[in-house]
Amino acid sequence: MDISVAFKFVIILLLIIILISLTRGLHFLMKDDDQSVKMAKSLTIRIVLSVLLFILIFVGWSMGWISPNHI
Repeated sequence: MDISVAFKFVIILLLIIILISLTRGLHFLMKDDDQSVKMAKSLTIRIVLSVLLFILIFVGWSMGWISPNHI
């Protein structure tokens, strides 16, 4: 497997995990009685994963593993 394909797979997997965390935060906002602790933890995880995603995209771009479309 090429490194760029593996890198893109990691990026997509990280996006899916971010969406799951966001969905859990919404669930805790709507249904949970003690919503402040669980919702804050879920959204904190989402923020950390989003920052990690941004750093990974920047590293992948600087290493040449991903490149923008030149349309």
